[in-house]
Amino acid sequence: MTVDAIKAGALMLFAALVQVSIASTIEVAEGHPDVVLVLVISIALLRGPVFGAVVGFWAGLVLDVASLETLGLTSLLLTLVGYFAGRLGDVTTRSSAHPSLVAVALGTIGFALGSAVVHFMLGSTLSAGEFFIGVLLPTLALNMLLAYPLYGLCRRIFPTGVRERPAEVSPAV
Repeated sequence: MTVDAIKAGALMLFAALVQVSIASTIEVAEGHPDVVLVLVISIALLRGPVFGAVVGFWAGLVLDVASLETLGLTSLLLTLVGYFAGRLGDVTTRSSAHPSLVAVALGTIGFALGSAVVHFMLGSTLSAGEFFIGVLLPTLALNMLLAYPLYGLCRRIFPTGVRERPAEVSPAV
């Protein structure tokens, strides 16, 4: 568990630097790909809700410090996304063929809505049409494109244990 925490911390530090320096320059109709969000969701799917919440808090803190944003806003939102993605991972990894796509879609929408509410409470204004059409849909599309490659990367970095097969029951003779 300690090794996973060190790997997650280093990965989130690198992802925050990539997010601030490279991904923020990529813009499609005012939407930006969110590498940190997709990685937090991927790690939470693989390691559970508590680990996902801690990784989300760390990633948000690093991202707020690196981008000189209001300290704590991104940490709060990524903590919630990490926790709920981990809870979703407990259920969907067994029943869904594409848990990363479902979790990234729900996480992106939840993060964007939470961010809009927090910024509205702080006094920022943005019309609903501009938010949904101009920001949320392009960001959602870009994050969905990142979902499979980053989830695959996280599966290699954080391998899950080999699951035991249930014992086969031989018919009674």
